[in-house]
Amino acid sequence: MIILGISAYYHDSAAALLRDGELIAAASEERFTRIKHDQDFPVHAIRFCLDQAGVKIGDVDYVAFYDKPFVKFERLLATYVDFFPRGFASFFQAIPLWLKSRLWIKEHMLKELDYKGELLFGEHHMSHAASCFLVSPFEEAAILTVDGVGEWSTTTQGIGRGNDIELLNEIRFPHSLGLLYSAFTYYLGFKVNSAEYKVMGLAPYGEPVYCDKIRELIDIKDDGSYVMNMDYFEYPYGLRMTNGKFEELFGHPAYPNEQKPTRHQMDVAASLQQITNEIMLKLARSLRAKTGMKKLTMAGGVALNCVANGEILRDGAFEDLWVQPAAGDAGGALGVAFHVWNTVLGHPRTFKMNHAYWGPEFSGEAIKTCLDAHGAQYEELPREQLVERVAQLIDGRNVIGWFQGRMEFGPRALGNRSILGDARDPEMQKTMNLKIKFRESFRPFAPAVLHERTHEWFDFDNQRHSSPFMLLVCQVAEERIHSSNGHRPVKTADDVFAVQRASEAPAITHVDGSARLQTVRREENPLYYDLIEAFYRRTGCPVIINTSFNVRSEPIVCTPEEAYTCFMRTEMDYLVLGNFVCAKQQQPPWQEAEDWRKKFVLD
Repeated sequence: MIILGISAYYHDSAAALLRDGELIAAASEERFTRIKHDQDFPVHAIRFCLDQAGVKIGDVDYVAFYDKPFVKFERLLATYVDFFPRGFASFFQAIPLWLKSRLWIKEHMLKELDYKGELLFGEHHMSHAASCFLVSPFEEAAILTVDGVGEWSTTTQGIGRGNDIELLNEIRFPHSLGLLYSAFTYYLGFKVNSAEYKVMGLAPYGEPVYCDKIRELIDIKDDGSYVMNMDYFEYPYGLRMTNGKFEELFGHPAYPNEQKPTRHQMDVAASLQQITNEIMLKLARSLRAKTGMKKLTMAGGVALNCVANGEILRDGAFEDLWVQPAAGDAGGALGVAFHVWNTVLGHPRTFKMNHAYWGPEFSGEAIKTCLDAHGAQYEELPREQLVERVAQLIDGRNVIGWFQGRMEFGPRALGNRSILGDARDPEMQKTMNLKIKFRESFRPFAPAVLHERTHEWFDFDNQRHSSPFMLLVCQVAEERIHSSNGHRPVKTADDVFAVQRASEAPAITHVDGSARLQTVRREENPLYYDLIEAFYRRTGCPVIINTSFNVRSEPIVCTPEEAYTCFMRTEMDYLVLGNFVCAKQQQPPWQEAEDWRKKFVLD
C-alpha cells in the first residue's frame, strides 16, 4: 500500500511517501524550487517521492493532507468578525488568496496530481502529534505539540499508546506561544516564520530583565496554560504582529530589518526565551502529572526551540524526550501519512525514525558529470583515504563543504549537506559566519560529536539520551572551559565572549557556555561518524563544527550543481562531493563571485 502525505499553503510545504508503513522518501519543496520556506503546492517534492519509490501517482492508494482548510477558513472569518472593523485591510488581502486557491485544495490537488484515488484530510495538530509519536522509539508516551496555529489549536497535550493517539486538551487561537515568539521576532527586526531561530541565538547575549513586562502580555497558569492580552497584538486581524502599545511597553519602536543588534534587543530576546522555557516546562510537568507517562514526544514549530527542549530534558519530569527532526509544518506531511496507516487503517507500528536522511541522493557518475561540466579540478579518493584526508584538512583549519548520500528532512543539516570546520579554532566562528554563511556574527555554530564521547565534552548523559537531530541545547562540560579562578567565567555586558574564549572548543561554545548538540552514532551515518572518528584519532578532539550547506536566505543545497555553486561563491577552502575532493585554489575562476557576495554585506 502506498500513502502520500502532503503539507502546503502556509509555510514549509513538503511531501512524504510510505510503502506498507515504511518511510521511503520525504523532502521540503524549498530544496527543489530554491525558495526558502516555499509554501506552494509541493509538486517537485511529490515528484521526487514518487520517483524514489519507483511508482506513479496512479499506484498511490491514499493521498493525505495535513490539515482541514475549511476549518482554517472558518477561523479566519470568525476572527475578522470578532475584531470588526479593525481587520478590513488584512481581510481584503487574505480573502482573494483563499477564494482563488486555498478553499479549493481538494480540486487543486486532484488536478495537479492527476489523481483519481482517495483523498483524506487530517487535523493540523493531530498530524503534528502523529509525526512525533508514531515514528518515535517509544511504545507509549506523552505528546506535546506547540506552534503558531493550526485550524484553531495552538497547543495540545496528548497521549500515545501503540498506534492510538488521544489529544487530551488544547489552547486555541488567538492565544499562542508560537505567535508570541513570532510577534517578538517581528518586533526585534527579524522575519516572521523564518528567523525565530535568530532570536533564540541572540538571547544568550542579553539579560532577562523584561520578563515582568512580558508577563503583562501573557498570563501563565501553573499547569502551563496561558491567556494572552490581545490589546498588545495585531496579528489576528492586522498587517503587523504588534502595535504601538506593545512598543510603548518595551520603550522602543519596532526595529528595522536585520540591523546590528543592540543591547536592548539582546535583553528582550533573553527575556522572551526565559518565558518560553517557563511555559514549556510547566506544560511538560502538567502533562506528566496528567498522563503518568515517563517518555515525551514533541512536534510543532516551537519544538524546534532547542533551548526549551534542553530545559525540559534537564528538568527530569520525563525520563526521555524525542523530537521529530522536521518538527514544523513540513513534518505534517510525514505525520498525516503515518496517521492514516497506523491509526485510521489500524496497522501496527513497525517504523522507527532513527535518522533524517530521506531526500535525494546522487551517484558518483552524476557528481563527476557536474564537476566536468564546470571544468572543475578534483581528485577521487577511496573511502578510507577520503576520511583521513578530510580529517587532515579540518585539522589544518580549512572549511569543508561536505555533500554525501541522501539529503536531510527538516531544517538541520546533519552530516550529508553540511559545512564542516575545526571547533578548536577561536577564529572559525567569525570566519564561517562572515565569509562563508554571510550571516550575523552573533550566530552560534553547532557541534557534531561522537556519541560515546559526548559526556567528556558536554554536560549530557549519553548513556540515557542522544541528540541525533540537533534539537537539544546543553552546556559545554565545566572542565572544557577554563578561567583564572577555576570557575566558569561570568558573562557581563563588557565581556560577553568570556566563556567562548576560555573554551577548548570556542567555535561551538555560545556566550553562555551552551551548545546545540548533534550526537553521531556509526549506525546512523557511517561515513560521517568515521570522519569525526578520524579527526579524533588525529587530534584527541571528538568534536567538529557542523553547519548547514547554504548561505543566508537560501535553502540548504540539494544537488551537486548547487553545492559546487555555493562552494565557488563563498570562501570555503575545499568541497567534498561523494568521493571527489575539490580544492578552491585549483578551480577555474568563478566570474560572478564578487558581485554575488556584495548582496550579503552586513553591518
